[in-house]
Order: sequence, then C-alpha cells, then structure tokens
Amino acid sequence: MQASAKVPSKDDRLLRAFLDYLRIEKGLSAQSIAAYGTDLRQFSEHLGSRNLMRAKRQDIRNFLDRMKDNSVEARSVARKLSALRHFYRFLLLDKHITHDPTLNIDSPRQWKVLPKALSTSEVDTLLNAPRAVSDRKEAAALALRDKAMLEVFYGGAVRVSEIVGLRLLDLKRDQGYVIVRGKGDKERIVPLGAPALQAIEEYLRKARPVLLGAKSSPVLFLARGGHALTRHRIWQVVDAASAGGRHASPHMLRHSCATHMVTNGADLRTVQTILGHSDISTTQVYTHLAMDRLKSVFKDHHPRARRRKAT
Repeated sequence: MQASAKVPSKDDRLLRAFLDYLRIEKGLSAQSIAAYGTDLRQFSEHLGSRNLMRAKRQDIRNFLDRMKDNSVEARSVARKLSALRHFYRFLLLDKHITHDPTLNIDSPRQWKVLPKALSTSEVDTLLNAPRAVSDRKEAAALALRDKAMLEVFYGGAVRVSEIVGLRLLDLKRDQGYVIVRGKGDKERIVPLGAPALQAIEEYLRKARPVLLGAKSSPVLFLARGGHALTRHRIWQVVDAASAGGRHASPHMLRHSCATHMVTNGADLRTVQTILGHSDISTTQVYTHLAMDRLKSVFKDHHPRARRRKAT
C-alpha cells in the first residue's frame, strides 16, 4: 500500500486497538504486528470511504481476487486473509460487530504451523518465578496472585480475556474446575490440577483480602485497590515471570498446556474441549504430535514393531 493512502479515522482507532491486542495478549513480535497493520490498511484502502466495520463477505472476496489478478503469491494472499480473520474475530470479541464477514471464505493455500511451546522444565521455572519484591504485605499478596494466575493459565489453557472475566462464583473448588467464558461468550468447564487449586486457595486466603481492602468485587483476580486486572497488566505478569529464562506470553502458556497434553497421550477431542475450539480443525495443528506419540507407543509395545537383530 502506498504511503499516501488514507485510512478513515474510525478504522485507524480500531486498527490501533487491534494491534495493541496482538502485542499485549498474543505477544506477537513487532515485525508480525507491522505485517498485520500493512495488510489491514491495504484492505481499508480497498474499501474506500466505507469503514472496516461495514465490510461484507463479497468485499473481502473482491479484495482477494484483486490480489490474484495482480499476481500476488498465494502464500501472501493467505496471510492477508489470516490478518482479516483475526481482526474481525477481535471486533466480534469486543462487540463492535455482530457477524464475521470472513466466514466461509477459503484460503488460497492452507497450512498449519505448530505454535511455540515451552518445555516442562521451562514451565516449572516460570510458575515458580513470582516472588515478593519487598517485605510489604501487598507485595506478598501480589506474588501469591501472580502464582495462582500463572497456574490457571498453564493448568487450564485459558486465554487472557478469559482470565480477566473470571469471577469468584465461576470457581468450583470442591469439584476441581472453573467455568470460563470464551469467544462468543460461550461457557466451558475447565478442570484444574492440584497445583492450580492449591495456589488459588492460598491466594484467596492470604492475598485477595489484602488487595480487596474495604471494597467488594465479584472478580477473582484483583489488582491493587480491589480493581479488576487489565489485559496489559496480565501480559506484564507473564513477561516478568519469564524474565529469567525463555520469553513467554500468555498465549504460549496456553499452547504449552495443549502440547504437553497431546504428547502425554491426550486425544485431540479432549484437547479441543479444554481449549474451547468450536472446530476440531483448529486443534488439528497438534495432530503431528499425536502421531509421534502413537508411533512411540506402537514401537514400544507391538511385538513386531522393532527390527530383529541379524544372526
């Protein structure tokens, strides 16, 4: 897109909010965020005076067809469509629109790349990173909160937006699960392991009353003064916890949970349910991990899986 192209002011505000979302919640690199911005501004230019919220499915198809007519490579066109999909899902999540115009539009080239995941030892290091920065009671409370929140991120494979929306009544400690509201306000039950439940118990008993003070709040994880945590602050917590090792993001913890489940024998349908994917095709990015596990089990247990030594 040429530098002279004008973007409607409303579009520009939405684009900035979306790019901030990619940086804070998704933890994308500056280069990736710049690519998203370029693709979306190019589509905004294609729409002319109409803003992005009014785009129709046919507008997107026309845009992709124009790319094809201009001999743009299929991989680049697929990237632009991916940018549009993520953008309109973001608008749906924030209730700017009620319908996703990218639905039922086929990508010119389909490929899946396994998201980056931490090793189990890296996860252990990160989960044990929160420490009180001073002797003050509030500092100890924040460390306990961060520990509990990180345990839920990894133990439940939840999204940042889902952590923000967690309420006290969503937590079912006796049953060992939490109710989260995912994309499209869809509720799902997410089981939590003993470490996460123990960390939450300690946070509720020792930390939350300190952060709450004289206020009242239905929110599970609180900031100072009893306020609800923001997405940006949660991203900072994960960033600080990973400062001593490999850089991590909330999204990476979610993918690490899914990866470790599959490599330890979980079936994709179970992982799909825990992640809250509406379509199994989204979860199939982990298929090759499941196949590696299947091959390993076959090799270890089938009597004819291994070659016999020559005599």
